[in-house]
Amino acid sequence: MGSLITPAIVLSMFPYRETSRIVRLATRELGLQSVIAKGASRPRSRFGPALQVFTSGTATIFPSRSSDLHTLVQFDAERVRLGLADRLDRFAAASLLAELMLHFAPASHHPESFALLDDALKILEAAPPVAIEPLALRSLWRMVAVLGFSPALAACARCGADSAAGSACFSPQDGGLLCARCARGTVGARLEAADRAALEAWLDPSAELPVLDDRHLAAHRRLLERYVRFHLAEGAALPALDFWATRGWLAA
Repeated sequence: MGSLITPAIVLSMFPYRETSRIVRLATRELGLQSVIAKGASRPRSRFGPALQVFTSGTATIFPSRSSDLHTLVQFDAERVRLGLADRLDRFAAASLLAELMLHFAPASHHPESFALLDDALKILEAAPPVAIEPLALRSLWRMVAVLGFSPALAACARCGADSAAGSACFSPQDGGLLCARCARGTVGARLEAADRAALEAWLDPSAELPVLDDRHLAAHRRLLERYVRFHLAEGAALPALDFWATRGWLAA
């Protein structure tokens, strides 16, 4: 089998032996892939400075016949997203998007998650400070949905009954909104009509971006955190989720 060429985004990397690096890539054609960039740590590496986290470009990959670790032959960087590092809220949201891809994206053709990641990183890098948090929530909820874990909002997540308008109980454990009968005795988040509308807007890219105060934004962060931990994490450590949700940098 010859080399494969695909658009790709660098999600993470770490040293391998003295001169190489293991790189995790989100690719449009092959899904999530692990590759070895031989000699990438050398001063005169053919990769140069291209291999940076969040950088998008075109990867040339030589598939391994015996393992899931392939060889990165070439990486032509097209966009080095240095702007994501100029604010911690941008960086935190981008890191969580990458973490979701690393843990839950398939190692097969999945162009929807790649396209969403690429668009989200572009939007977050260019967003004015006041819009970063709402845009992050939209990007993260949409990524959760694209990866196959969309919450139930139109019908009760437990019994399937039509979801009545207005306030409702959102149960992360059940996977979405509950009808009044199923909500009895259930520990969940009570979403008032405005918060429910905001959640629906996070998941709809064509909807107007919700405008919420800090208290309500914090509540939506907690809701997304609990949902991800219950439905996606399965006990896995998610440091980027911790970093984004706790916002510990604000105390610095």
